[in-house]
Amino acid sequence: MGREELADRLRSEGLAPGTWGNGPGDTYGAHAHGYDKVLVCAAGSIVFGLPATATRVELGVGDRLDLPAGTQHDAVVGPAGVTCLEAHGPAGSLDPRPRRLGAGEW
Repeated sequence: MGREELADRLRSEGLAPGTWGNGPGDTYGAHAHGYDKVLVCAAGSIVFGLPATATRVELGVGDRLDLPAGTQHDAVVGPAGVTCLEAHGPAGSLDPRPRRLGAGEW
């Protein structure tokens, strides 16, 4: 599934996705946002950590992670780098628990 098709799927939900990417092994320290965030892996892979539950969430191409506002998360980019689509919504627009959806589940 290509990046534009994934972006179209997000747009069909009323979301306005942007794109970002990082190189192999890049990391993000734990942080949170005041808005709901929807992430979709468009190329490569990335692992998000959820410190509050000691959970690791792996995303490959087409996989999605819904992060409610205030959810602490960190990330490590996979060995081939990553390109993600990201869309924001108002706090409270997502289920209150983080949720991973596989490529064929959303």
